[in-house]
Formats: sequence, C-alpha cells, structure tokens
Amino acid sequence: MAKEPSKDEQIGFHKGALSTLAKERQELLRILQIVEQLMKIHVKGLQDLGVDLSKQKPIEEIVDEEKKE
Repeated sequence: MAKEPSKDEQIGFHKGALSTLAKERQELLRILQIVEQLMKIHVKGLQDLGVDLSKQKPIEEIVDEEKKE
C-alpha cells in the first residue's frame, strides 16, 4: 500500500504547482500583449486602406460563427 505524502511534501507540491502556474500566467499575458499589438497593426492597416471598421462585425462574432460551422 502506498504511503501518504508527509505534510512537508504536500506543501512543497502545492508551492511548486503555484510557482509553475504563475510562470505560465506570465507567459500567457506576454503572448496576449503580442497578439493585441499585432491586431492593432492590422486595424491600422485596414483603416489606412479606407476600410470603415465601425460598419464591420466585431471579430469575436466572426470567430464565433466560424466555430459553429
């Protein structure tokens, strides 16, 4: 029969998990910032080409429609 981990082992496990998750969250935020910058560049490009984005569907609606198909 497997022995249950000690309290110190359990604490170490949870601390390690939180440390890993915090680093993952930081990386996710970094990626999100990059995506936001790229989206702004493309929006500006469309505006420079004369596309009126206020008459377009929000990108979220377009993506949701594609998921349903």
